[in-house]
Amino acid sequence: MAQFPSGFVWGAATASYQIEGAVHEDGRGASIWDTFAHTPGKVKQGDTGDVACDHYHRFREDVALMRDLGLNAYRFSVAWPRVQPDGRGRVNAAGLAFYDRLVDELLAAGLQPWATLFHWDLPQALEDRGGWLARDTAHRFEEYAYVVGERLADRVTGFMTLNEPFIHFLLGHALGTHAPGHTLGLHAFPAAHHQLLGHGLAVRALREAGANMVGIANNYAPVWPAGDRDADLEAMGRVDALHNHLFTDPLIRGEYPALALDVVRGTDAALLDVIQPGDLTVMAAPLDFLGVNYYQPDYVRAGAGPLGVELGRIPDREYTASSWPVVPEGLTQTLTGLKARYGETCPPLYVTESGCSVRDVVGPDGRVRDDFRIRYHEAHVDAVRDAITQGAEVRGYFVWSLLDNFEWAEGFSQRFGLVHVDYATQARTPKDSYRWFQTFLKDQG
Repeated sequence: MAQFPSGFVWGAATASYQIEGAVHEDGRGASIWDTFAHTPGKVKQGDTGDVACDHYHRFREDVALMRDLGLNAYRFSVAWPRVQPDGRGRVNAAGLAFYDRLVDELLAAGLQPWATLFHWDLPQALEDRGGWLARDTAHRFEEYAYVVGERLADRVTGFMTLNEPFIHFLLGHALGTHAPGHTLGLHAFPAAHHQLLGHGLAVRALREAGANMVGIANNYAPVWPAGDRDADLEAMGRVDALHNHLFTDPLIRGEYPALALDVVRGTDAALLDVIQPGDLTVMAAPLDFLGVNYYQPDYVRAGAGPLGVELGRIPDREYTASSWPVVPEGLTQTLTGLKARYGETCPPLYVTESGCSVRDVVGPDGRVRDDFRIRYHEAHVDAVRDAITQGAEVRGYFVWSLLDNFEWAEGFSQRFGLVHVDYATQARTPKDSYRWFQTFLKDQG
């Protein structure tokens, strides 16, 4: 297999609420996901992240698994309510010390630490004051970013401010299927704007704290039309503007995409009043890299759904256990598309999440045979290589995920990990995909 460029980063990714557990230990405050998961009917089977993978107590075991796998990087997220239980003011020393220990353990194992500041677990105390719908939360995020940066910037390779702000805006604030559970439709636009403002403020704070590499992890999906009517192509354009450009154009071009603003204005022109003078300048703080989370294209046609759009099922594709189509060429299209849209201003790219859910079981011989996942990563790694060949500057690939974990509203029903977790015993079992990756990384040197 052809070699990737020298210095290419191979990592695995996780998120705090999905794996840490220990939600009531060492002074951690409540997050919106604690509240949401404990609300009847919000998460499948009533699952919660109270224990999850118990990573808070087992992180050394998990770092050893990554070392043995042969990775050179680990992307984790910092739990804001573990560091600042109220989301502002007082810093919880015990919570911050956990990330000190984790980072030191990673470095001792030869792994680069990559830290995400916000992976959806907003302190409940801030949500009670308006959450991301309130402008003040962006300034509290700036304060929190400085606290974490001041403590960890001397050892963390790269910081990501936000994880998938589009998904948090869409599922958490527009549709209500994720925490905090708002069903505001496009009236949730302030949550989008304030996340982006918080990102810009956090970039500034991290640099002041000494961070060398700062970026963001956005979710991207090429938008494919399910029909060829003019209305279908117009629907495709609206989805593309909201999903792919709304959370990137302000960061790189210093402006919102005009079509996205038109869509918001058509809902309620007053929504745009949240954009204050100077906001876009703050958002456009220079980035050292752009994180790309990719899972599937959006397959759309005009219809009766929100925005006059209906999402369809892509024909003639394999589907994952979570009913997502396997479309590796969509990753190539995403990476080359970012380069084409932003040209010389496009920061270096890292695939910060790529993975699939499989119905994994531990066999009588102790093996987890997940050939589907092996084929998935083979194809998506090839897709990254194709993008590099076509001129995209891609510098890394992070598997989602290291461990099976709490998969948000799906609870523990979906398994994405290279390592199987028995949630009753917390036993870790490397899957066949782990062994495949181990061999692949050895071949890469």
